[in-house]
Amino acid sequence: MAGAERAGMAGAATVQAIRDRALELGFDAVGFTRAALDPRFRDDLAAFLAAGWHGEMGWLADKVDRRGCPRVLWPEARTVIALGVGYAPGRGQRAAVGQADRGVVSVYAQGRDYHDVVKARLKRLAGWLNRATGAPVKVFVDTAPVMEKPLAARAGLGWQGKHTNLVSRGFGSWLFLGEIHTALELPADAPGVDRCGRCRRCLDACPTGAFPAPYRLDARRCISYLTIEHRGPIDPALRPLIGNRIYGCDDCLAVCPWNRFARAGRQAAFLPRAELTAPRLADLAQLSEAAFRTVFAGSPIKRIGRNRFVRNVLVALGNSGDRRLARAAAALADDPDPVVAEAAAWAVARMSAGGSA
Repeated sequence: MAGAERAGMAGAATVQAIRDRALELGFDAVGFTRAALDPRFRDDLAAFLAAGWHGEMGWLADKVDRRGCPRVLWPEARTVIALGVGYAPGRGQRAAVGQADRGVVSVYAQGRDYHDVVKARLKRLAGWLNRATGAPVKVFVDTAPVMEKPLAARAGLGWQGKHTNLVSRGFGSWLFLGEIHTALELPADAPGVDRCGRCRRCLDACPTGAFPAPYRLDARRCISYLTIEHRGPIDPALRPLIGNRIYGCDDCLAVCPWNRFARAGRQAAFLPRAELTAPRLADLAQLSEAAFRTVFAGSPIKRIGRNRFVRNVLVALGNSGDRRLARAAAALADDPDPVVAEAAAWAVARMSAGGSA
């Protein structure tokens, strides 16, 4: 790969070599698209922000011009290589759903932090591509102003479902995404075709009604947003709807009919840690700052910090309906963090009232 590629052009042989190398490195899906987005995605993002549906996620509004166009983010970009790693849950990974004294952790967070794992693979693939072609490259995985899902759909990895997440014919709703932007001109794949049809299972499954319409998400009502991105007290009206979900929510993903074609994730980095498949709420409520950091080392959960996480645990305790757990909540009534202390008081009151507070 040293002739036309070094001049910025490449063909089918280069594309196939990249696919082969990506699969060797542990990626499950690879697609190619021009470094551009249909203006409708920029319009959708603008409408989302104007409605305030992003809540406290100010980073979505920051650098919105770069988010809406890969070549504004990096003018040299000509092609986006979209990559995916499947992580479909196996048996037992959602075991805590419905167990009042246990917490539910989103499947994606039960193993190692995918940002670290996927980015390391992206760097290896991008380094190889740069050495082979001389073309400049940049890698992204969820931490830069990149519209990953529209780009992945444009590259043929799947389509954005009515729950706004990517859906794949081969991996269902369970696909970690990352991208390599390159100055190479590579042949593009056909974009994914929306195959949701009349199905609305994901919309109906949302416990908090976070979908104002198909393909539209009000993050302010989304349990994943509330338990991960939201920093202050959770709206008391929404707390009972959260149930025992303490980090993220998989409900809209789990009901997707396309999941029946998804094989269980086999990559060791993303296999669930035993202590996160059905953790005891009373044990989690006792975590100090130091213990929290130890337990969640290498986990994406570590990012939100002890206080936000324990706040989530207290909401789940309050929803348990089990008065025997009131002691675990009461122990945090004088917590130095006011958000934790308020959640503890709410949990105790709710359990004392039989779950109606």
